[in-house]
Amino acid sequence: MVVDEGLGNSCYLFDLGDGSALAVDPPRDLRALRAAADKAGLRIRFAADTHLHADFLSGAVQLRHDDDATVLASAAGHREFAHHGLADGDEVDLGGLRLAALATPGHTDEHLSFVLSDGGRPIGVFTGGSLIVGSAARTDLLGPERTEELARAQFAALRRLARLPSDTAVWPTHGAGSFCSAPPGAERTSTIGRELATNPLLGLDEDAFVARMGSLGSYPHYFRRLAAINRRGPGVLDTATTGRLTALPAPAVRRLLAEGAVVVDARPARDHARAHVPGSISIALRPQFATWLGWLVPADVPVVIVRGADQDPADLAWRALNIGVELVGELLGGIDGWTAAGEPTASFRLVRPGEIAAHRRVLDVRQESEFAAGHLPGALHVELGALAGTAACLVDTPTLVMCGHGERATSAAGLLERAGHHDLAVFVGGPREWAEATGRELATGS
Repeated sequence: MVVDEGLGNSCYLFDLGDGSALAVDPPRDLRALRAAADKAGLRIRFAADTHLHADFLSGAVQLRHDDDATVLASAAGHREFAHHGLADGDEVDLGGLRLAALATPGHTDEHLSFVLSDGGRPIGVFTGGSLIVGSAARTDLLGPERTEELARAQFAALRRLARLPSDTAVWPTHGAGSFCSAPPGAERTSTIGRELATNPLLGLDEDAFVARMGSLGSYPHYFRRLAAINRRGPGVLDTATTGRLTALPAPAVRRLLAEGAVVVDARPARDHARAHVPGSISIALRPQFATWLGWLVPADVPVVIVRGADQDPADLAWRALNIGVELVGELLGGIDGWTAAGEPTASFRLVRPGEIAAHRRVLDVRQESEFAAGHLPGALHVELGALAGTAACLVDTPTLVMCGHGERATSAAGLLERAGHHDLAVFVGGPREWAEATGRELATGS
């Protein structure tokens, strides 16, 4: 299993026993999967996609091109590239082991789970975005008008999976950290028996299940476009050159900004707060980099990176490619190259617990569930993902932006700065640190 902690997804590499392997739900960034295959001495012979992913681009097309892998996917997905289309009940001989397609719509219309069997006995089931550990993947990705219908389909899909033998391993794609699923901190894999005993959704009747699936919170805007790209098939990449960032001198970056480009600052949030290209957006290079890049920057806007000398440009480029963003390049010399060219910088004041000035508006940009669990009394709440569209509507007044640690707040301050706001500060920490420093109670509820 290869886990992307940022996107919250698991890709599976299964040894078929003859020197070849099956890869299930491979991402476009195949570096970790290939490293695992090389370490085990395996050639990837099959690449299976459980559904048309909305949160990342599939690596199946790349595996077909590079490794001559057979792509296995739902025939109902109408993919526009060569693949072995499967319908409910179809089986594939993997050379002793067998892979059976099980229609499990709900997360998407064409969703398949894959039951892996040895001698007719199920070993495990790759459940993709149907049954996940402690929950089920969201059913609202096709719009509110389809949500109830898909939730009822998901209910039936989970019951179908629950009829597999209790010792059948459950291998989901979505898990903790994924905006396609709900429970944080859950284990990545399980068994049918364990889920029957512990998954609260499996104990609900259909109407209660539908009601529960309607409250999973917001999700990144880029989810609305990736399924269509996965249906067409992402472009094949030249892996020998992909991952490099073109170095752009300050005058070239300035011209790109004038033409509508966005500078994304991948340095740690505190470095960005001290000095940054005016109007740039801080998205620190951490596991969640791709999620926030896709959420905060429109798909058709050229992106220039500012990074620290110790940050890997390939890591930035591949994380972006995983969600279909091709970076234009990076600022030559980073922020020092910008200032050396005589260009101005901007900064945000960093505020520590106990230093909040009474005259400042407090803007909390965490998710709705986080805010409801505890926030500063009187704080204004706008989720970070919604701020780009609402920043211009907010009154320009001295503002302290806060989240749980500081990274999202720094991103939000950049969005406010781009919208013309002044006198911005970023809180170092979160509401809990404020409560501990001041001895005051947090407010709860929306």
